[in-house]
Amino acid sequence: MNPTKLHEQFVLEKKKEKRFVRVTQVTIIVALIALWELASRIAWIDPLLFSMPSRIVTLLYEHITAGTLWIHASVTMFETIIGFLLGTIVGTCLAALLWWSRRLSTILDPFLVILNSMPKVAIGPILIVGIGPNIGSIIAMGMLVSVIITTMVVHTAFKEVDENYIKVLQTFSASKKQIFFNVVYPASIPVIISTLKMNVGLAWVGVIVGEFLVSKQGLGYLIIYGFQVFNFNLVFMSLLVIAILATIMYIFVEYIEKKMTKYNI
Repeated sequence: MNPTKLHEQFVLEKKKEKRFVRVTQVTIIVALIALWELASRIAWIDPLLFSMPSRIVTLLYEHITAGTLWIHASVTMFETIIGFLLGTIVGTCLAALLWWSRRLSTILDPFLVILNSMPKVAIGPILIVGIGPNIGSIIAMGMLVSVIITTMVVHTAFKEVDENYIKVLQTFSASKKQIFFNVVYPASIPVIISTLKMNVGLAWVGVIVGEFLVSKQGLGYLIIYGFQVFNFNLVFMSLLVIAILATIMYIFVEYIEKKMTKYNI
């Protein structure tokens, strides 16, 4: 068999494997939803506490047609995107600063570890007092959850760039700025993109917690309101919308990853 045929066979097998994985994933989701619906209808689980998919979809349709869902979802999505971008950008800039100054990195490393181990949720009330009970404190919460871990991961990637590449540029009297932008940063782009994937989930956690504490709009507010009035259909509906929006963000980041990887190759 010639190389062209082998390549075509390999591509075909990869497509089949990918199709099988997708079908299996969809089947698992459908089976779990059907089991949930059945368990609620025949009272295996309490339908008041755990609701059921049909009720959640009905409530979702009502909120969509009434226009209220768009208001809450757009507020949360805006806060999450801003917090996500700020967390990634600020974290990457801090990582670059630590790479630039080894002394500063040595001084701040223990503090970064301590800050990363602290529960970020506990800082929420301090942000509200400092910034005010407004959208700014919610965005700050979304950024805070991801900025420290981004700094640590990206800084590690900067430090692990092959020293031989750096030495080659140094032999040509390249400045530290030239070394960073021509070797260190390009070599670390895959790690930065991977950090984006991680920050999608972290930003959503930070923003939702921020909305728990202060917001009067948003999906986090709907969850808290649902618990307060014992409307668990509303809680599950909000969680469903969060899952859908977070998945969309993740797919978008994957698309960026493919484009950036292709560009770097």
